[in-house]
Amino acid sequence: MPISTFMGLHTSLRGLLAEQRALDVTSHNIANANTVGYTRQEAVTQATDALRVPPAGLLGTGVDVTSYRRIRDSFLDLQFRAQNMQVGYGTARADALDQAEMRLSEPGDNGISARLNSFWSSWSDLANAPESGAARGALIEDARTLASSINALDDGLETVMMQAAQELSILTGNGGELEGMARELAGLNGAIRDSQRVGAQPNDLLDRRDLLLDRLSSLAQVSVADDGAGSIRVTLGGAAAPLVDGTTVTWPAPAMPNPGGRIGALMDAGSATGTIASYRADLAGFAQALTTQVNAIYNPAAGADFFAYDAGAATLSINPAVTALTLKAGSGAAPGANDAAIALSELRGRSGSPDDVYAKLVTRIGTEVADARRTTVNATALSESIEDRRQSTGGVSLDEEMTNLIRFQRGYQAAARAMTTTDSLLDTLINRTGRVGL
Repeated sequence: MPISTFMGLHTSLRGLLAEQRALDVTSHNIANANTVGYTRQEAVTQATDALRVPPAGLLGTGVDVTSYRRIRDSFLDLQFRAQNMQVGYGTARADALDQAEMRLSEPGDNGISARLNSFWSSWSDLANAPESGAARGALIEDARTLASSINALDDGLETVMMQAAQELSILTGNGGELEGMARELAGLNGAIRDSQRVGAQPNDLLDRRDLLLDRLSSLAQVSVADDGAGSIRVTLGGAAAPLVDGTTVTWPAPAMPNPGGRIGALMDAGSATGTIASYRADLAGFAQALTTQVNAIYNPAAGADFFAYDAGAATLSINPAVTALTLKAGSGAAPGANDAAIALSELRGRSGSPDDVYAKLVTRIGTEVADARRTTVNATALSESIEDRRQSTGGVSLDEEMTNLIRFQRGYQAAARAMTTTDSLLDTLINRTGRVGL
């Protein structure tokens, strides 16, 4: 096959255009160096089909840009999302437990420990002066303050549960963050699928979809399946049905048996069988122990219970029949009887006493709060480590891009020089051939 006189010009043009596309991609990378979720791209080039020139063989015809590729590691994406779920769960759990611990006010002058200590001291003071009206009045006041503090703590823990349930409702309810992300994912699925059908490469749309999946992973466990046509199927928390399947969104979201993430932590915090609810149950156990042990000593001496308790720490109160006038320090009618007051003051600090029961609750909450914080810190560190690895692969390095700018600029200049040289040769051929001696 004869070779066209203009073939060299066309080959140089292909090189020129390829270097221009590479420069365009590099400029796009630099412009998005600080864009959250952006993945570095590169122009993939390939030599064009060679021209058969007998008898010499095949002659190269230049280069073409075959695709614009995202530099992304899907395995690191899976690792990051799994760890990001742990960060979301740990952060929400630590926040809820922090709120519960704050309600304790321990150690401090306003905590139940201080109120208990004052309550036992008042019984000791009454034992020393069983006929003292001031001692009786102080005891009644300390008892009321103690009961009120226990009621307030139970109310505070209930508030933490209600706040968690409300946050969960806002997050997963109609018009909430979860629905918004699901519908945007469905829209992106459609746009990406349509672009790929016509041979386009919607890299920026793919980046946006991956960013949404990253954010979604902090809310719950995410499972992603690619249908091979540009769309994905997204399932949350081990649900039986997908939340997003192509351009279809299942709403309300399917039940999640194992949600994980922030949603899982909020479910636990707001549940009647969750961690905060178990604190309330332990507090109720403390209130019942206080009532039972105090009444067991006071009732035989006074013929009436000191504390009234139904069910739950919020129901604890002083028996309305017990006042500063009716309060008894001991059994019998003898002046100065103080056996009940002595016995009650000796409950302080005893193994199995109300102090002991409450101390175990405080210790449990403190331990679980510390564990939640530690777990969150560890999960965050691991997440950041994986993100660093992702950035080293798909992030934009300005130093590298500047090097690429120089490399592609030199390639463009060389292609332009080749075109100029070919043009000069053609000028000689066209304008000087046949003009012998001129």
